[in-house]
Amino acid sequence: MKIFKKRNKRIKKGKAASLPFRINIIFIIVGILFVALLTQLAYLQVMYGAKFKAEVNRSDTSVVNGNVQRGMIYDSTGHILVGNSAHQAIVYTKGVNDLTTDLYRTANRLADYITVSTSSLTKRQLADYYLSDANRLSAVEKKAPGISSGDSEDVMYDKAVSYVEKMNPDTFSHATKVAATIFAKMSGAYQLSTVNIKDSGVTQREVAEVGEHLADMPGVNVGTSWSRNYPNGQSIQGITGTVSNEKTGLPSDRVNELLAQGYSRNDSVGQSYLERQYEPVLRGTKSQTQIVLNSDNQIKKEIKKYGGQKGDNLQLTINAKFQRDLQSLVRSAESGAGGNSTGTYAVVMNPNNGAIIGMGGVNRNPKTSKITDNILGTINSSIVMGSVVKGAMVSGALMDGVITPTNSTLTDQPITTGGVKKSSWFNHSGNANIAVDASGALEVSSNSYMMQLAMKEGHFNYVEGGALTMSPNVFNTMRGYFNQFGLGIDTGIDIPGESTGLKGKSGKSHIGSALDLAFGNYDAYTTMQVAQYISTVANGGYRIAPHVVQSIRGTTKDGKLGQVKATVMPDVLNHIDMTQSQRAVVKKGLYDVVHGTNTYKTGGELDTIKPEISAKTGTAQTFYNGNETVTLSLASYAPSTHPQVVVALAMPNLGVNAESNNMQLAKKIYAAYWKDVQSTSTVK
Repeated sequence: MKIFKKRNKRIKKGKAASLPFRINIIFIIVGILFVALLTQLAYLQVMYGAKFKAEVNRSDTSVVNGNVQRGMIYDSTGHILVGNSAHQAIVYTKGVNDLTTDLYRTANRLADYITVSTSSLTKRQLADYYLSDANRLSAVEKKAPGISSGDSEDVMYDKAVSYVEKMNPDTFSHATKVAATIFAKMSGAYQLSTVNIKDSGVTQREVAEVGEHLADMPGVNVGTSWSRNYPNGQSIQGITGTVSNEKTGLPSDRVNELLAQGYSRNDSVGQSYLERQYEPVLRGTKSQTQIVLNSDNQIKKEIKKYGGQKGDNLQLTINAKFQRDLQSLVRSAESGAGGNSTGTYAVVMNPNNGAIIGMGGVNRNPKTSKITDNILGTINSSIVMGSVVKGAMVSGALMDGVITPTNSTLTDQPITTGGVKKSSWFNHSGNANIAVDASGALEVSSNSYMMQLAMKEGHFNYVEGGALTMSPNVFNTMRGYFNQFGLGIDTGIDIPGESTGLKGKSGKSHIGSALDLAFGNYDAYTTMQVAQYISTVANGGYRIAPHVVQSIRGTTKDGKLGQVKATVMPDVLNHIDMTQSQRAVVKKGLYDVVHGTNTYKTGGELDTIKPEISAKTGTAQTFYNGNETVTLSLASYAPSTHPQVVVALAMPNLGVNAESNNMQLAKKIYAAYWKDVQSTSTVK
């Protein structure tokens, strides 16, 4: 027994001795694991800490860009041509995990407080809203024809939509349609993007009621929207262009390009002309708001990070008052035209720097007599102008050397070739044959003289009644000189969409038309090209690109026109290589058109204009729908000695008896210019 007890004691003593050892082992293992954990945490912190932090931030916060006020467009005197109107708006920012059922509930609540137009609501949008109610969807799927238990959910839904679309519209109340319209706008938003639910006509009652119930409508808020206004009339849109709105969204032909530039699909963007061309200047910098989400990815709060920067402004060369008067004069002139007249166009510009002071244009439908504004017809309507081009024809002949300032006299006589007879307006029968030099030919607008110049440039010796066998290269020769003045090529104007005019056929079989080209009765030009051409004559041979933008300017703190950030400088496209004596021949001829002593001078009616002007009138024999018409035109500048303004105009397809419509309009335009833009007391 004793032996047994002693051994038992030894056994107990051994167990007691091993317990601290085991505890130490456990502590060592825990210590190792703890060190490993700390090591891993340190590794993750050092190596991937920034990445994980960015990942967390990206999940919990996001930045939403907001639109800012667009830059405005001013006239040359600082008056607003295109401004902005601010409107209170009901807006919606879509959350990350907003479900269709969430949108449905919010749309229904919001429809209790605001009204919106339902005119744009489609049958599909109405059906999607209607079927967002699970009970309605279930009921429709039970009674809609063609739905079977084997159909997929998508197929069943499409059949349900088709069923609802065929329902009588009167089945749906106006309130339902309002909620459906709101629902459609919300559904069209991207995650964390903001759309306007109602951006015009928002009443104070609507603002108050929506503001009071914002907590019940996640994502809904009261904001501000902007729209363009036109204090001087909307006709100026013909120059400035238009801006898309949220309803129209980004232009479909540019949507991918604009999305790549950071636009949202519902952003406003310049669609045409200056609004489009100067979009980067006018758009400004969007505001930035940080959206903080909760654990359910619902918007928790919004933090304004950057208030945005209003777009810069454009100041144009156009004088707003004169532009209104010019457009009114053009419209009035067209109203009295009648017959087959198709429009009237006028351009007024500074010949020394290319600044456009005014552009006027209207179209007329001869069938209905309806007149519509078409200011850009001055750059994209190609018209056979008639004799206004004769200054360029004489200039080309002088530069070509077929005549000289001291040896340019030819006899005005009917020209007969290949059985075709062509003559000047005053000498159809040949009973008024007169000798004229180059200046005199411009004064009396001699067609015969210009045709003889064309034959000389084509190295052809004219024999009355003989065949016209000169080379078709004469077309290129004449057009080359015309191009130097801007006739038949791009003027370089800073408005997109200009036409270069129309060229007639110039093959050997059309060689007779080379004679018509010489006196302006073949190729077609724009009114802007005529303005550039006469400006080039007026300023001593510098072809300057016309422009309507004068400068880019900022905005002062009180919202007014700010400092100049960039100025548009004159762009000289080419210089005409003529001697002073050659230029003097052409300028004398244009002066004598108005002030000369020849019985057949064509512009005598303009000699009452003060300061005195130099001009070239034009009459082209034209046709419209098989009816014989005439096109009257005019290219002029004033004062004759130190030109400061150019007036060019065209009136296509007037009645054959029209004689001085062009000069009557020109006198009124000059009177408006000296009244609205520049005082005659400033003329040197």
